Amino acid sequence: MVMTPARSRSFLESPARLVLTAYATAIVAGTLLLLLPPAAHGDAGASFATAAFTSTSAITVTGLSVVDTSTHWTSFGQVIILVLVQLGGIGIMTLASLVVLGLSRRIGLRYRLIAQTETGVGSLGDVRRVLRGVLILSAVVELSTGLVLAVRLATAHDQSVGSASWQGFFHAVSAFNNAGFVLFPDNFARFANDPVMVLAVAVAIVLGGLGVPVLAELVLDRLHWRRWSLHTKLVVVGSVALVLAGWLLIAWFEWSNSQTLGPMSVPDKVLNGLFHSVSPRSAGFATVDYADMNETSWLVTTALMFIGAGPVSTGGGIKVTTFTLLAFVILSEARGDRDVALFGRRVAPTVERQAVSIALIGVGAVAVTTLALMALGDWSMSAVVFEVASAAGTAGLTTGITGDIPGSGQVLLGLLMLAGRIGPLTVGAALAARRRDVRIRFPEERPLIG
Repeated sequence: MVMTPARSRSFLESPARLVLTAYATAIVAGTLLLLLPPAAHGDAGASFATAAFTSTSAITVTGLSVVDTSTHWTSFGQVIILVLVQLGGIGIMTLASLVVLGLSRRIGLRYRLIAQTETGVGSLGDVRRVLRGVLILSAVVELSTGLVLAVRLATAHDQSVGSASWQGFFHAVSAFNNAGFVLFPDNFARFANDPVMVLAVAVAIVLGGLGVPVLAELVLDRLHWRRWSLHTKLVVVGSVALVLAGWLLIAWFEWSNSQTLGPMSVPDKVLNGLFHSVSPRSAGFATVDYADMNETSWLVTTALMFIGAGPVSTGGGIKVTTFTLLAFVILSEARGDRDVALFGRRVAPTVERQAVSIALIGVGAVAVTTLALMALGDWSMSAVVFEVASAAGTAGLTTGITGDIPGSGQVLLGLLMLAGRIGPLTVGAALAARRRDVRIRFPEERPLIG
C-alpha cells in the first residue's frame, strides 16, 4: 500500500514514530559506513551481517559484538562506532533538539514533544533544562574520565601519548554512555588489578546510568534528602540497593572461583566484585571472563541487566524506578494498604499500571527471544537467557556465544536491542495507529487473583 502525503505527515508527526524512524535511519547509515573498505581490516572488509549488528549495537549503546572490536575494525571503523555510541547515548532526537535550541534560542512545541519522547521527561517545560544538562554532563564526564584514563595508560601501562589519549577517550565515551565497546581483546581484564582504571570507568558508568534529572538534583540540593523529588529518591535508593546486593552476591559466588576472583588478593576481589555489580546495570565492561563464572553469578547478572539503569539516562533495561516502584506495590499489597505510598507521596494508579506494563513487556520479550534462540542452536538455557537479557537491557555482556549465533538470531537480538534502547512503551506507541479513547465504562467486577 502506498502511503499518501497525508498519512506520511501523520506518521512523522508522532514523536514516538519519529524517534523510532530516526534510530532505524542511524542504524542503516552506520551499517553503510562500516561496510566501507577502510572501516575493517582485510581485503574483503566487513560482511553485511557484521556491519548491521555492530551498527545496531552501537546506536543502541549495547556493546554486543560478533567480532573483536580491537582487531576487526580499523581506526576509521572504531571512530564510526564511537560516533554511533555518542549519538545513541545522547539520543538522536535530543541532539537534533539541541541544535534547534542553539540556533533559534527557542524550541517549538513539536520538537519539545519529540525530545520528551526520547528522554522520558514528564513535563514539557523540563525539556529545555534536560537537553542542556545532557550536553553539559556528557562533555564534563567524558572529558574528565578520558583524561584520567589517558594519564593512567601513559604512566602506568607504557602507552604512547597518542595511543593513551585515543584509548582513554574511547573508553570514557563508551563507559559514560553505558555502551561496553572495548579496544582490548580481553575486555578490561588486563586492568583487574588497577584500581584507578577500574574505578574511573565504574564512576562514569554510574553517572551515565543515574540520569540527568537525578544528577541535577544531586548537584543543586546535594544531600538534602527532603528536597529530592520522588523520582530521585527512587533512583538513588534503588540503585544503591541493587549495587550493594549485586556486589555482595557476585563476590560471594566468585570468591573462591579459580578462574575469576579466586587468584586475586582480597582488596582486588572486593574491587572487582563491586565492578561486576556496577557494569551489568547496562555498561558491558568486564575484568573477568563471564564464561568462567558460576551460573549463580550469571543469574544475578541477568537480573541486574534486565532491571538496568535510571530513566533519562544512557542505560537500558526496564529501569530501576520501575523495579523499585513494583517492590513498593508488592509491599503495599502485602500490608493491605489502599494506596501505594512511599517517601511521603502517593503514587498514581496510572503510574503503577505503566510500571507493570513495562515489566511484563520486558519479561515477554526476553522469554520469546530466548525460546527462538534456543530453537536455533545448541546452547544452555542459562547462556541464552544471559545473552537475551544483555541485549534487552542494552548491557553488552556475554558468556561467549554471540559470535556463534546465526544471522536470524542476530536479527532478533538487534530488534531486541533497539526496543531496549527506545523503551517498550515507545515502541508500542510507534506501532499503534492511534490512541483509543474509551467513552463507555463498564460495570466493575473483581475476578479471583492468585
